[in-house]
Parts: sequence; C-alpha cells; structure tokens
Amino acid sequence: MGQELDCRMQYQRRTLEGRVFLEGDYILFRGTERLKIALKDLQSVSAQGGVLHLDFGGERASFELGASAAKWADKILHPPSRATKLGIKPGLTVRLAGEFEREFLDELRDLPSATGRVKADLIFLAAPERGALAQIPKLTATLKPAGALWVIYPKGVKVIREIEVLDAGRAAGVKDTKVASFSRTHTALRFVIPISAR
Repeated sequence: MGQELDCRMQYQRRTLEGRVFLEGDYILFRGTERLKIALKDLQSVSAQGGVLHLDFGGERASFELGASAAKWADKILHPPSRATKLGIKPGLTVRLAGEFEREFLDELRDLPSATGRVKADLIFLAAPERGALAQIPKLTATLKPAGALWVIYPKGVKVIREIEVLDAGRAAGVKDTKVASFSRTHTALRFVIPISAR
C-alpha cells in the first residue's frame, strides 16, 4: 500500500505525535514511541470524524488522519489483490525468469507469454539469492519501453538484501519506482526504463 502521514496517535491513554505508515501487512507508527500492528491481528477498523480507530489484542489505537482516515480504513478493509499491486492486466505480455509458486502462475494463466525476441510488458524475476540479480541487464533488454521488471526476493534473509536488488537494477540502467508485498515471505521491487532512455 505504501501510504504515510504525519499524525497524532491516541494509545494507552496517551497522545503521541509522529508519522504513521500503512504497508501491505502492517501499520507502523514512529514517534517518541514505536507501535507496529499486523493487519491480520485487527479485530475492528473504523473511521469517524477524521480519526482512524484500530482494535487489536484487546487494545485500541486511534490515528488523527483527517480526510485520509476513511480512505485508510477502506484500504485496510479492502486491500488490493496481488495482481492489482503488480499491474497485471488482461492483454499484457509476461516473461518469467526463475521458479514461482503455482498460485502466482495461476494468476498469470490468461496472459500471453513473451517468448524469444518478443518484448514483454511485465517481467518477473525470482531472485532467491543475489546471484540471480546478474540476469537483470539481459531481462531489461527484453522489456517494452513502458514495461516493468519486478524482482521478487525473500524478506529478511542474508543471502539477498534490498540494497543489493536496488544496486543491481540501477547498474543495469533501470529506475526503482515501487515496492510491494508479494507474499508473507517475499517482497516485489519494480524497475522501469527511465523516460529519457525510452
């Protein structure tokens, strides 16, 4: 989701100032104190008078977000599908590099594959470790000018880190534009060809 706002949070009879982040599977408040709430732990979500109320584990945290409170509540209650987050739409051509779970392959079932020299609208690279990043320059050459290359890599492991993914993409001449949660265990990072190079 990747939303963030400065706000005041009411939690445990205190009012704290800071910044709140709405991510794919959690909400994080950073201020004089830090609070992270997993979306799966939410028992109730509501927005009233510009305040977002979250009930979890017998506690309540309220965030003063103004006009954004209702929008955040809607995003939490109706999160976008993985296909929506990754820009998967009918008619786009797709190229896969690496091994992907069956569930994801089913989401791509109706899209034509880009094979041979055909350029792809979307390229998905499975990168279980940093060595897989060496494929980025070659894959970028098979990307349509307005297409996107998504690098899918495991979260929180030492064999591949986000900075290594970013550096590999930038070294190949593509620009990072979005991070999305691919699954509970994997992150997706999107690269595109800069407009000046299309």
